[in-house]
Amino acid sequence: MTGDLLIRNAALPDGRRGVDILIRGGVIETVGPGLPEAAAPAVIDAAGDLVAPPFVDSHLHLDSTLSLGLPRLNRSGTLLEGIALWGELKPDLTVEAIHARAKRLCTWSIAQGIGAIRSHVDICDDRLLAVEALTALRAEMAPWITIQLVAFPQDGWLRYPRSAENLRRAMAMGIDVIGGIPHFERTMADGAESVRQLMAIAAEAGMMVDMHCDESDDPLSRHIETLAAETVRHGMQGRVAGSHLTSMHSMDNYYASKLIPLIAEAGVSAIANPLINITLQGRHDTYPKRRGMTRVPELMAAGVNVAFGHDCVMDPWYPLGTHDMLEVASMGLHVAQMTGVDAMRSCFDAVTVNAARAMGLEGYGIAPGCRGDLVLLDAGDPIEAIRTRAARRAVIRGGIAIAESPARVSRLRLGDEAMEVRFRAAG
Repeated sequence: MTGDLLIRNAALPDGRRGVDILIRGGVIETVGPGLPEAAAPAVIDAAGDLVAPPFVDSHLHLDSTLSLGLPRLNRSGTLLEGIALWGELKPDLTVEAIHARAKRLCTWSIAQGIGAIRSHVDICDDRLLAVEALTALRAEMAPWITIQLVAFPQDGWLRYPRSAENLRRAMAMGIDVIGGIPHFERTMADGAESVRQLMAIAAEAGMMVDMHCDESDDPLSRHIETLAAETVRHGMQGRVAGSHLTSMHSMDNYYASKLIPLIAEAGVSAIANPLINITLQGRHDTYPKRRGMTRVPELMAAGVNVAFGHDCVMDPWYPLGTHDMLEVASMGLHVAQMTGVDAMRSCFDAVTVNAARAMGLEGYGIAPGCRGDLVLLDAGDPIEAIRTRAARRAVIRGGIAIAESPARVSRLRLGDEAMEVRFRAAG
């Protein structure tokens, strides 16, 4: 499904304005001002609004999405009760139910302007129902959204007795990325060993890696250090991500000053999940209470590629969400106190270009030769898009508009005076 399309008078995330974008055969051909109206049979007037590459969710759990309340609610709201709840639900899972919930979520994703998702898939279920359901969904939804699947040993690589066998089966079924959860192993030593084993498997198979790392308030949970070292050892720079890294908010500054350069040297991406990190972490604190998210500004300043993920949508770990990556960017901005102009723009990058880089997406961006995948937002720039949770005026895939939403307008009547309110900074 590809098309020819001309987008006129767009603002771009890099600050350029009055730009036209010509897409032919589903690929961006020209980006520049004053392109002829007859360049394509279909034309969209951006009217000065922001056109960006699609949002990218670099960390999600499609197998558990929209399962809120099954088999019961998470009363404590903690990470560990969520894991226990997922274990209770597993015996009742079916391929059909997983597929249906994940497909429904994907329709939300597309409507929200998301063009790609990296989903972790639990392989500590010997039936591998989620792998079966989501590999089928990946193929089914490929015309409209890109799905990358991570083999995720939810119950621990060494802790779960059949995880190695299940990983081999999942790889044969077409899984894309190797995952892990070292902080959930029985001991710190086992956690480090799980990283070493999984990295060796990924290196031999030529696969990317994305591990849940140090999703904990424990300042001594330091598996990202091992992940960075193994990345260098295997020559896998640029192909590895560490997700969550929340223990970094509890580490002392001296150790962090050593760790952050190691992550940067290894070319490991850091994927924070602001909505979930701020919700699940710090649960044992009274006051003062830790913020629960990794050191985003410091990692960015060191040159680490930092992306944001949504992580959960209405599941045992998080009862909210509409899969809006602008909400994720906003939460990240607030928690990390990133209210400077450049910092706010970097939070938009964290749900677009940085997330695409973490996933290794090819042909992503707004330049000749890139895929004709774009989103037109009811905002003038990335900061306004975050501030207003901008409506997605058009979601474009391969040069074809596959979703549209009206601009957000409220109509007021104050006595004899009628007016429109759009919450935009200008006009």
